[in-house]
Amino acid sequence: MATRNLSNLRAPRKANTGRKRVGRGMGSGMGKTSARGHKGQGSRTGTSLMRGFEGGQMPLHRRLPKRGFTNIFRTEYTVVNLDRLLEHIEGLGVTEIILDDYKKLGLASSKKALIKILGAGELTSALTIHAHKFSKSAVEKIEKAGGKVVVLGGEAPVATKKGKLVAKASR
Repeated sequence: MATRNLSNLRAPRKANTGRKRVGRGMGSGMGKTSARGHKGQGSRTGTSLMRGFEGGQMPLHRRLPKRGFTNIFRTEYTVVNLDRLLEHIEGLGVTEIILDDYKKLGLASSKKALIKILGAGELTSALTIHAHKFSKSAVEKIEKAGGKVVVLGGEAPVATKKGKLVAKASR
């Protein structure tokens, strides 16, 4: 491509093309029916067809079966595994991970994202991890490594005698 300077500037393609002038005689190629064809709904004035209209035939979007439903009130969590968390903080000397850190480390799309920590991978150092939710295996691995779990927006899960984790009832 040639270098751009004032001597070789050009307008973009179709920038100088005028609008289509229809109904201006047979020689124009768009005379008589003004490029609308003969008869039919599209040839009349004021016509506008709905999206997906198929000339009265049952449209495709109505012929196909509908299944399931989408819950508009669903809470979406950004999932972070322990191994991914470790590879991002390795060598930083971090002992506590707060909500802002997930965005800084590139693990969450925004600072307001809801975070859920999952237990894939092994934790070697003691970390205090702040998040909105934790899986049972993640809590076990964090506490086994000498770390601490801080649940944001609720109370932390408590281990029972059998080793099963149960959230405290808030009444």
